[in-house]
Amino acid sequence: MSRRAPYGKRFEDYLEAMYRLQRKGKVVRVRDLARVLKVKPPSVIEQLRKLSQHGFILYEKGEYIRLTKEGERIAKEILKKHEALRRFLRDILMVPEEIADKDACYMEHGLHEITLSRIEKFLEFIDKHFKLKGKMVFLERLKYYYEHEELPEECIVQKPHSREESI
Repeated sequence: MSRRAPYGKRFEDYLEAMYRLQRKGKVVRVRDLARVLKVKPPSVIEQLRKLSQHGFILYEKGEYIRLTKEGERIAKEILKKHEALRRFLRDILMVPEEIADKDACYMEHGLHEITLSRIEKFLEFIDKHFKLKGKMVFLERLKYYYEHEELPEECIVQKPHSREESI
């Protein structure tokens, strides 16, 4: 199974933020991380030293910051979790995008790998099982249920009448 950054949420947030910036083709600087993570530059520098000591990043004062192969591997894992959770929250639970993104960020650090794997498999199943039209009908009916707290009429199975009821 996957290995997590051994130092928890803060380390993971930094690795994920650096990876996202690098993926956009940007160089990573202290001020970029401070802005993205909404922290002060001295806090960023403190975390960068720790990440560097543990081999997750290459960092020297005044230089750009780069993820090591191990740091990038962990960051990709974290981002994969985040994207699966955001998709589940947004597409299946129909949580608004901004809330789904915040909740995914919160959840990605605490879910057990088995739980996350089941969410990923569920999303995969929905994509593979339903043809596009079937998936859309399923999601429309689910949305109706969220909004009205009852099944849409076409989902209600009518019981066949027994002979005694019709007498």
